Amino acid sequence: MPATPDQSARVVRPPAPEATMLAMVTTAHGGPEVVEARRVPVPVPGPGEVLVRVAAAGCNNTDLWTREGTYGPADDPSRRGGWLGPLDFPRIQGGDVAGTVFAHGEGVTSPPLGARVLVDPALYDSEEPDALVVDVLGSERDGGFAEHAVVPASCAHDVTGSPLTDVELAALPIAYGTALGLLARSGAGEADTVLVTGASGGVGLAAVQLASARGCRVVAVSSGAKADAVRAAGADVVVDRGRGRVLDDVRDACPEGLDAALDVVAGPVLSGGLGLLRPGGRWVVAGSLDGAQVSVDVRSLYLANQALVGSTMHSPAIFAELVDLARAGEVRPVIAVTHALADLPAAHADLAGRGLVGKIVVVP
Repeated sequence: MPATPDQSARVVRPPAPEATMLAMVTTAHGGPEVVEARRVPVPVPGPGEVLVRVAAAGCNNTDLWTREGTYGPADDPSRRGGWLGPLDFPRIQGGDVAGTVFAHGEGVTSPPLGARVLVDPALYDSEEPDALVVDVLGSERDGGFAEHAVVPASCAHDVTGSPLTDVELAALPIAYGTALGLLARSGAGEADTVLVTGASGGVGLAAVQLASARGCRVVAVSSGAKADAVRAAGADVVVDRGRGRVLDDVRDACPEGLDAALDVVAGPVLSGGLGLLRPGGRWVVAGSLDGAQVSVDVRSLYLANQALVGSTMHSPAIFAELVDLARAGEVRPVIAVTHALADLPAAHADLAGRGLVGKIVVVP
């Protein structure tokens, strides 16, 4: 069951030195069999860090691809690696964390013990508002598929008063952060026509919700079986990719063209879809589910002052905006199912099966 917002009222005590916790440990690149349930020592927060008692941890496609090692380098995609490079094993994955501050490291007083927090999974290359991600929780360092996680205090954002449940909060960081990054980098605003591909997935559904909340006219691409759920999230038009004529159907739905595209599939839709952008439009891509190698006629970009933009996750400024939305409860994530922490392989199977609409969250 989803955790309730008032759980931060529980008494908080630092863990005993000999304390252990349940963690789902990824031991190597491979299939679900490389993830093991282990009792491991509760980590100790160092200077500038906090220990978070994990209330819920969201699952993302990046968990699967990082475990499988499919983020190969461009010069040799056959080499296994994590999102940002080689991975150290064993590793506790899980970048989406909501919980309570359980212990402080040296020099930390905020957030206070017992505060309900939403964790920014990213570390950045600078302190600038638009800084780039260089490290991700659950990839370069141990994450939230455990009963506790250590994070920098600066990454633990106090959301004690949020009306969202712990499970809803845990659905936000990567999927909604990525979607908000797509939307911000597209420049789309009220009354603009925006295409969202992969609209029934975690990032796609978040993009539909966020673009709709911003007042955009949303044209979403999804399977017909999931069309009602995508409409319920805020799509004005749902194009059924199962018909096999996505670009024609999008053109029919918006004969005057698109102001922006928020794309997580790439492939042929990107190659052919640039011609659907209005002059000055922006196609922003954050995934390649339908193919990473695409052919682009650059004349369609420069002659119409269009832009093809890459977008990875969020920036500090974008995550701060997401935290504000979480505190106010202005966006409620769609939750497909929750699993116990020990059932993480089942959660991964649900994710890989792509049969659900909404986020999959594990609860320690």
